[in-house]
Amino acid sequence: MVKFVHHLNSGLSLVPLKSICVTLSVREFVAGVAATLNYENEEKFPLETFFVFPMDEDSAVYSFEAMVDGKTIKAELKDKKKAHIIYESAISHRHQAFLLEEDKCSRDVFCCNVGNLQPGSKVALTLKYVQELPLEADGALRYVLPAVLNPRYRCSGSPEDSCLDLKTPIVPLDDLPYSFSMTATVSSQHGIETIQSNCPLSPIEYLGDKKTSAQISLADGHKFDRDVELLIYYREVHTPSVAVELGNPKNNPDGLMKDPSAMVCFYPNIPEVEPSAICGEFVFLMDCSGSMQCPISKQDKSQLRIEAAKETLILLLKSLPVNCYFNIYAFGSSFEAFFPNSVKYTQDTMEEALRRVKLMRADLGGTEILTPLQVVYREPSIPGHPLQLFVFTDGEVTDTFSIIKEVRNHRLRHRCFSFGIGEGASTSLIKGIARVGGGTSEFITGKDRMQAKALRALKHALQPAVEDVSVNWDLPRGLSAKTLSPEQTVLYKGQRLIVYAQLTGTMPVKEGTGEVCLNYTLQGKRCENKVTFSLQPKLDDNFTIHRLAAKAFLQSMDIGFGETPAKTKKDVLKVSIDCGVISSHTAFIAINKDVNKPVQGPLACRDIPRPVLLGAAAQMPQSRLKASSSYPPRASRMSCQLNVYKSLRKPMVNEGLCSPVFGETYLVQLISLQNADGSWDLDEDLARILGISLKDLWSALPDADSSSWATVLAVVWLHAKAKHQKCEWELLEKKARTWINSNAGRSSLVKAAIAFTKSSVDPAVFGV
Repeated sequence: MVKFVHHLNSGLSLVPLKSICVTLSVREFVAGVAATLNYENEEKFPLETFFVFPMDEDSAVYSFEAMVDGKTIKAELKDKKKAHIIYESAISHRHQAFLLEEDKCSRDVFCCNVGNLQPGSKVALTLKYVQELPLEADGALRYVLPAVLNPRYRCSGSPEDSCLDLKTPIVPLDDLPYSFSMTATVSSQHGIETIQSNCPLSPIEYLGDKKTSAQISLADGHKFDRDVELLIYYREVHTPSVAVELGNPKNNPDGLMKDPSAMVCFYPNIPEVEPSAICGEFVFLMDCSGSMQCPISKQDKSQLRIEAAKETLILLLKSLPVNCYFNIYAFGSSFEAFFPNSVKYTQDTMEEALRRVKLMRADLGGTEILTPLQVVYREPSIPGHPLQLFVFTDGEVTDTFSIIKEVRNHRLRHRCFSFGIGEGASTSLIKGIARVGGGTSEFITGKDRMQAKALRALKHALQPAVEDVSVNWDLPRGLSAKTLSPEQTVLYKGQRLIVYAQLTGTMPVKEGTGEVCLNYTLQGKRCENKVTFSLQPKLDDNFTIHRLAAKAFLQSMDIGFGETPAKTKKDVLKVSIDCGVISSHTAFIAINKDVNKPVQGPLACRDIPRPVLLGAAAQMPQSRLKASSSYPPRASRMSCQLNVYKSLRKPMVNEGLCSPVFGETYLVQLISLQNADGSWDLDEDLARILGISLKDLWSALPDADSSSWATVLAVVWLHAKAKHQKCEWELLEKKARTWINSNAGRSSLVKAAIAFTKSSVDPAVFGV
């Protein structure tokens, strides 16, 4: 193998990658993306370059091509091992070659190789992909273009040939030698309400009388300090739909691309029901590795990851149902369990857990999730209490596929809810464990609050299980549907469900219709959602629905380069190559066969530098960092971070607050005081938060016990002073109201509390 023939330490000004240009097209809830990497060799030697970059786990990459001297060279998708052999052979024979592949350890990391880039030569490489856009709780569609790829912690036993092992130069953001630009078009027949972004945009141009289209561009000077995120709000979003796309029988006589494909979008109208008597076992895995000491984002006053995590755990602990079981694991290079086994949720166990949460620090080294996961799964099940697992991590690991496989192997005994914290969290890990574990995934970046997203997941976990989920088709005679999506076993209120199917047989000559029905059982009641649709397939040159269907199949069957069983690998290879969608077992390879003579001269290797965030850099060996006057040494960086920690740390209850400042700080303190049964005690700590002396509280006590009075006052405070954060406290408030109804239950007590506090809270919130 001829590879590192000649290695030069050129300056950053000579890095061959000059710019990255992204074109985005969003139609309804599907994004189509073309990303072009522009290279130029300004040196006197032929080059081989390696560029490692992040991609979203849900991206269906279906095209890779090179523009060389005005000619387009389209890459072929081949078995990954064969693609590498072809590439190495071309390089050794001094021919120009291009390779694009997924990392062997994670679906959200890609590597692009350019071999034998001649002196003075310019090359534009374009990769294309399509992706479903996830639906946020507030109705927004979320598109994220990953720009941050933090260093990932290598565990023992991880593959040695990961793309992440390349000694890629790490540089400060200001020294990055290539530019980045993005333009986008958004369209919806329902009309666009608004578009928001975490990055500066040029003025948005809306088109059409009903704002059915919009054009967007990223403002100049974007730094790679955050992923580029768009939140798209349509005027109507929860509309079930079916789209049917023509196949391509000429080029694919026997594969998935041959027949029409259907994409069905359901918004199940799952009714609100009371949680069942079965409470569950709730296990929380909290990342306490060193990188959790970083802020969630680079925005001013962004909370430290570990501090947001601690507040979140306090909220979760107070929101747990009475009589459940729970445990907390803090993990890093090692792990610590709060209790030897899951314990019953009582006042004593809750207080002990709360004490330990307040002592948590980001001091456990690297990020190793697999070992504590295995310990959790080895514990015997608690009869009548199904396991609900919550995993919080910044996702900087390399053994992604091993972790996903472990969760998948235990999918029948639990549900797994996952949370990616901060910029650069692995979408492959976070989405992967939630998908195979039947839970939901959330990402916390920018101004997102981890607390709100965690409580939303807890609500999902407390929902009664939806059972007997099935999709049935009613089609004309001679036509049948083969579902391509994995079998759906879990549905949650407020979520969207997308199903892909291949339609085989004879399509109606005249315009016909079909019907698809989602069926499920909830607490013994049979429910169904029906959608009627046209059977006139539409032509799409990019075969978007077919590619997305193939991606859904690959995500369910392809469990990693070294993890997929041989029999399944055969099916994965066939679907991947037939549909042109990359997998962990395939790679795109292109050879420039029109070069008249082999490239001359010794070959020099150039690894394209990538940016690193300040916090992530603090976790790295100094040998990986490029010296820069703008980048302080490690000691001063850590000192800076400790100062940030001190300024952001929330004061605890007994630290002597000088005056009542209503808002987040007091909210956390108030919640910390709640008892496991949902009640509060009438004491000095509660009085300080309420801003009323304890003497006055006792003087105003109606004909009731002090705990009832304290609990009603606390609930009134929540509604009056923290209404905007209701999504974070509504579960624990519901527990408090249940306690009030059982122990006090008199409307006079509620009215007395509202009058005493001079609040405008409606007594109806208590059911009065």
